[in-house]
Amino acid sequence: MRLTTKGRFAVTAMVDLALRGGKHPVTLASISDRQKISLSYLEQLFGKLRRNKIVESVRGPGGGYYLARPAAEITAAEIIRAVDEGLDITACGERGNCFDDTPCVSHELWLGLNKKIYTYLEGVTLQQLVDYNHKRNPESANISINKAKPRSVAA
Repeated sequence: MRLTTKGRFAVTAMVDLALRGGKHPVTLASISDRQKISLSYLEQLFGKLRRNKIVESVRGPGGGYYLARPAAEITAAEIIRAVDEGLDITACGERGNCFDDTPCVSHELWLGLNKKIYTYLEGVTLQQLVDYNHKRNPESANISINKAKPRSVAA
């Protein structure tokens, strides 16, 4: 599967954001510190997440990022796609030119597995990942995702 650190880091950072977000924007520096992900890498990922309307940002002092929609409406597949991460385990990128410009003998197997992986990731929401984290780590702070958007702070 061609799921690289880009997709894993994006999902990890989004779970962190959902765990700590709500009333106030969350800074990328704080996510970087907690998750040990490079700040510059997070800036690139969150730029893509913002362009895909998964997160929104507030500039200036007290600024940061927050979810653009409730966590229950954001899927793992959506996050991964937003950062340009493919979900393909075929050797040919699903083009069917695996072996001398023809599908390999196991091509249909890998296509079917791609569909199963995509279906699974599409069925997992950010809220489910947050809930799982709370079960695993009861000391983690409960959040209430505020549907009201924070006001923009003048830069």
